[in-house]
Amino acid sequence: MEFSAVTVALLAICLSCLLLFRKGKGQGTGGRLPPGPRPLPIVGNLFQLDPKNMVKSLLALRERYGSVYTVYLGSQPFVVLCGYQAVKEALVDRGEDFGGRGDFPALFRFTQGDGIVFANGEKWKVLRRFALQTLRHLGMGRRSLEERIQAEAQCVVEELAKTKVEPIDATSLISRAVSNTICSIIFGDRFDYEDQKFLALVGLMIDNFHLLSSCWGQMYNVFPRFMSYLPAPQKRYFKNLEKLRLFILDMVKVHQETLDPSFPRDFMDCFLLEMQQEKEDPLTYFHVNSLVMTTHNLFFAGTETTSTALRYGILILLKYPEMQAKVYKEILRVVGPHRSPSLEDRVHLPYTDAVIHEILRFADVVPMGLPHAVTRDAHFHGYVIPKTLPSSKTLKHLTLATSWMRTESSVGMMLSRLSLQGSGRVWDRRWLAWRCSSSSPPSCSASPSSPWFPQRKSTSRH
Repeated sequence: MEFSAVTVALLAICLSCLLLFRKGKGQGTGGRLPPGPRPLPIVGNLFQLDPKNMVKSLLALRERYGSVYTVYLGSQPFVVLCGYQAVKEALVDRGEDFGGRGDFPALFRFTQGDGIVFANGEKWKVLRRFALQTLRHLGMGRRSLEERIQAEAQCVVEELAKTKVEPIDATSLISRAVSNTICSIIFGDRFDYEDQKFLALVGLMIDNFHLLSSCWGQMYNVFPRFMSYLPAPQKRYFKNLEKLRLFILDMVKVHQETLDPSFPRDFMDCFLLEMQQEKEDPLTYFHVNSLVMTTHNLFFAGTETTSTALRYGILILLKYPEMQAKVYKEILRVVGPHRSPSLEDRVHLPYTDAVIHEILRFADVVPMGLPHAVTRDAHFHGYVIPKTLPSSKTLKHLTLATSWMRTESSVGMMLSRLSLQGSGRVWDRRWLAWRCSSSSPPSCSASPSSPWFPQRKSTSRH
C-alpha cells in the first residue's frame, strides 16, 4: 500500500511536470502565449527571479526572450512587457485592450474591487471620471490645489528653520508634508505635524508600504491562500488596513454631519453629494465603502511614492552640487526670493524642469506598477493574450518592466547631454517614455515651443 501511494504521488508529479513542459514548449506558437522560461510545478519561475530585485531579473530575461514574454509566478502565468515600445503600444496605443486591472490579493482582499485602483470596466471609468473632474474643479471659489501645496511647502520650510542648520533625518517630515497635502484635498484641512492621530495614520501607511515591498508581500500575492496560514506579517498588515479604514470612516461621519450642499469643501464632500444624487439608483458606484476605498487609494498611492521621489531629489541635489547651484540660480532669476514658485513658472524654468524629470527617471519609484489585465483576447506581437485560459484561470496579468528608467546610471551625465533648443527649453524626445509612464499618459509635442504639456487625452491606466 505504501509503495502504491508513493508510486501514485510520483506519477502525479511526473504528469504535472510533463504538462508544464508541454505548456512551456508551446508558448511561442501561433494562438498561444509569448515564449518564456520553462516553469517548474507549483513554484513556476520563482527560482529564476530575484524577489529583492524583480525588475533586474525581468530585464535579464528580456535579453533571451524579447520584449514580450511569459513567466509563471506559482501556477499563474504573467505576460511581461519590457521597454518603451512594448509598454507604449499596450497602454497608450491600445489602452482599451490592456486597461483592465489584474489580481493583487494583498490589496484586493481589503478593497473587494471598490475604489479607483482596483475597479474594472464601467465602475473604473465612472469613478476615475468623477475623481478627475472633482480634483480639476476643486479650486474654483476655494483655495486651489496649488495654493494648498504652496502652504504645506511653507510649513516644511518653517520646520526646517527650527533645526537651526543641524543635520536631520527628513524622512518623517517629508512623509508628513505629503500626507498633509492629501488630507487638505480630501478632508479640507491639514493636521499639525505633532498630532498623534495624524502621526499614527502616516505610520500605518509607511509600515504597510514596506510590508508590501518585502519578500512576504511578493509571496503573498503569488500564494495568497498558502501564506494566509503562515505566521507571516499579514496579521499586522491587515490590522493596519482596518485601522486606516476606521480612521477614514470617522472622517466620513464628520463630513456627513457638517455637509453643506451649496458649498462642498473638499473631495469627500463632493463624493457625499454624488451619493445623495444617486441614492435611488440600486446600481450606483457611489456608496460609503467606495468612498472609503477611493480615499485609501489616494492616500496609499500618493504618500510613499511622492515622499520617496522627494527624498531621491534631495539626495541627488546633494550629490551634484553644481546641478543644485544651477537650479537655485534659475529659480532665483525667475521666481525671486519673495514668493513661492507656481506652476506658471514651469515654462520659464527649463533646467529645473529637466532636473525634476531626470530625478523621477532615476528614482524609478514604482518600476512595475500594479498588474494590468486584458479586457478581451488581445493579439500582440504575433501572440494571443487570452482573457481566460482553457483551465479557467484568468490570464489578465501584465507586468511592466520599463528599461527606459535607468538607461543612464549617472544623473549628471544625462543632464549634461540635454539639448537646449531655441528658446532654451528641453525637447521631450529626451524622455519619450513619459508618454506611457503615468495613469493618464500624456503625449507631448516634440518641439521646444511646448515642452511637457499634454496634447491629447488618454483613457489608459497605470
